Amino acid sequence: MSKRVLGAVALSAMMAAMMAASANAQTLRIGVIATLSGPQAPLGQQIRDGFQAGIDSLGGKLGGLPVEVTVIDDELKPDLAVTKIRGYVESGKVDFVIGPVFSVVKAAIFKPVTSAGAFLISPNAGLSTFAGKGCSKDLFVTSYQNDQPHSVSGQFATDQGYKKAFIIAPNYQAGRDALNGFKSRYKGEVVAEDYVPLTQMDLQSEIAKIADAKPDVVYVFLPGGLGINFVKQYRQAGLDSIPVLSTFTVDESTLPAEGDAAIGFYSGTNWAPNMDNAASKAFVSAFEAKYKYVPATYAAQAYDTALLIDGAVKAVGGTDHDKLRAALEKAPFTSVRGSFKFGVNHYPVQDFYLAKVAKRPDGKLETEIQKKVLTADVDPYAAECKMN
Repeated sequence: MSKRVLGAVALSAMMAAMMAASANAQTLRIGVIATLSGPQAPLGQQIRDGFQAGIDSLGGKLGGLPVEVTVIDDELKPDLAVTKIRGYVESGKVDFVIGPVFSVVKAAIFKPVTSAGAFLISPNAGLSTFAGKGCSKDLFVTSYQNDQPHSVSGQFATDQGYKKAFIIAPNYQAGRDALNGFKSRYKGEVVAEDYVPLTQMDLQSEIAKIADAKPDVVYVFLPGGLGINFVKQYRQAGLDSIPVLSTFTVDESTLPAEGDAAIGFYSGTNWAPNMDNAASKAFVSAFEAKYKYVPATYAAQAYDTALLIDGAVKAVGGTDHDKLRAALEKAPFTSVRGSFKFGVNHYPVQDFYLAKVAKRPDGKLETEIQKKVLTADVDPYAAECKMN
């Protein structure tokens, strides 16, 4: 064999080795954008910690690849979120952006993220505008369509025979989705439909309206600091005779601040810390050991998001965008929720439950599943999705 041929063989072998080394050295770049400052910060912290817990459970890698995670605080300011996310996705190839907490931020960052060639995976915000005609091939939601967990309370209120309901939510898209979700399954009369600013922290005027209206039941979607103040003020007003159904008003992100005032409040949910399956038990145990607080659905859904990415990257053997999309659609992971798959619009098809706030033997508060209300629920907008 000539020296030239030997040289070519050696060069070919060297290039193959370099390519293999490069593939092995490939790093997933993932941005986590969440609200991490202000009254709603506990929600963002749950998402950040839940996603990291998922990575930790997989030995620090996703799909066998090392991970570079950049955490971004959107401060619940859509314009600022767009500026920050653009700077991030323009800094180099980004594979995934995980987040945000709030739908107003998701609507703002959707185009900058997907236009940059990254997948946007939402572990919380599930606004209706992207579930139907606005569905996108590069958007996946690991939580729910915003209406769904709220419809649990609507169904339960109907089942309980409550004739008159007073309903409250913040005045933004997720708030409107929430009350529409409740009304979609509630067969009684809505005596008042009250919307408050997302930044309003004093709910005493709304509670006074409830006292005057004398409804059979109250339904509230008041996340973060809104929920904390509502629960305390509601108890102080002495309205214990009027039951409160809710979603994201009493959960593990707000219970430490609400304290015993939240005991007995109900919530619609797709998961709770007492979920009885092996994956959930392992998650809760590891999460509490590391972070020293009880995980909420925000953390559970973010944890599932890490496992989803791991399964898809592993199935593809890399980060080819189109192949990853096909793999993501198959939801190749075991969810802490048990039954889970994606619908045609990339939103989950899953079960929903009624949960109730209770005190554990160790003195900590958590929501606990009382009964299954909806089975393999498909969101009401999925049929409108014509994926492009």
